[in-house]
Amino acid sequence: MAVITISRQVAALGDEIGAALAKELGYTFIGRKMLEQRLIDLGFPVEKLKRYDERKPGFFASLAKERDEYLDYLQTAVLEAALDDDCILIGRGTFVILNDLPHRISVRLIADDDVRRARLMNEFSWNEKQAQQRITESDTNREGFHKTFFNLGSDLPHHFHLVLNTALVDIDGAVKVLADLTRHLITPEKDALGKLKLAELLTAQQLVNKLIFEHKLNIFFLRAVIQDKTVHLQGIADSAALAEKAVGIASTLMSGYKVESGISVVQDFKAYP
Repeated sequence: MAVITISRQVAALGDEIGAALAKELGYTFIGRKMLEQRLIDLGFPVEKLKRYDERKPGFFASLAKERDEYLDYLQTAVLEAALDDDCILIGRGTFVILNDLPHRISVRLIADDDVRRARLMNEFSWNEKQAQQRITESDTNREGFHKTFFNLGSDLPHHFHLVLNTALVDIDGAVKVLADLTRHLITPEKDALGKLKLAELLTAQQLVNKLIFEHKLNIFFLRAVIQDKTVHLQGIADSAALAEKAVGIASTLMSGYKVESGISVVQDFKAYP
């Protein structure tokens, strides 16, 4: 009936609540390792994951073309996972990628530093300094990840249906609140509309993948938006001819759709290889 996304701080019980909620609802919990494997199976090199996966990329990595490729693979993996429906996805900006779905529930899990330090110290037998270093590193990386790939912060409450403080709400309480919220908000009508929208988003992403990976078009930040049987292409190219080529290929691939270009032509634009 629904797709649930969980955004969380480290040691805010994200995995524990996600797994328990999946059991309560009869959903599939797609954790970090499962989504990571989906990225690898799609073709993103495992050795490059550590540069981008829920991390703040370094200066040159943030300008490299593989940064765009990672985002294309990530969006494909998330959309394909959500297509199975009745699933819970954690982290990696899933609340942004799936934002337009009518049958989506997004939650943010937080806790104060004292509680998070205590949890990490207990789990890993760390001292207080080690635990705080992990918190600072994780918070910085996740904030940088969201700003780099989605141009927004992950801690703004208006992105979510609900923000839960797991220092005050235990796992059982969080599961009850989220299960009740899901059952209350997601109607059969929203579920049907969500599935249609999800299929549309995946079709648009698959078009981008074909233009970039199969046809090798050197268009940066390429994005396709489908609306009312029209495909709108967006991105940055270094020539009008390249933008026109993208429209021509897309028109062939998307039979029955009108294809329009919103691709900006910036002749001096270059990204690192």
